[in-house]
This record gives sequence, C-alpha cells and structure tokens, in this order.
Amino acid sequence: MSPALLAVACLFVVTFGYGVKCWLSPFGDCRKCAGMGHAITTDRKGKPKRGRDCRRCNASGKRIRVGRWIYNRAARTYRAGTR
Repeated sequence: MSPALLAVACLFVVTFGYGVKCWLSPFGDCRKCAGMGHAITTDRKGKPKRGRDCRRCNASGKRIRVGRWIYNRAARTYRAGTR
C-alpha cells in the first residue's frame, strides 16, 4: 500500500469517526470550565470553593461540538434554500 493511499485512508477513518461521534453525542464538555459549569477558586485559607458560573456554557457544562455546529448550519442553509 502506498503511503499516500494509507494517509488518505487514515484521514477518512478519523473524519468518519468524528462524524459518528457528533451524530451520537452532539454536546461535549465546555473547554473553559471542563464540564463543571463553574470555575473553582480558593478562599483566603487556600481551600477550594465554587467560583462564578461559566459564561461560555451558561453554567450547564456542555457546549455543542464544532462538527455538529457545522452540520446544523449547513442543514439550515439547505432548508432555507429549498423553500
């Protein structure tokens, strides 16, 4: 098998795998708060405590994946164009 064909096959497998992941699980953990929905701060004694709610995910801890966002945008554009 040539190296170019092997690279194309690996790229196809990775892309297909990410597409399946976006289809089965469209929401992933928020990158800013690591899926907790809030920041962790420390008090003056050094003990961890709950911080402010995450503004990026609105304290849910979940955000839509990039692949699913692209699919939703393409489907919305397609539906709007076929009216």
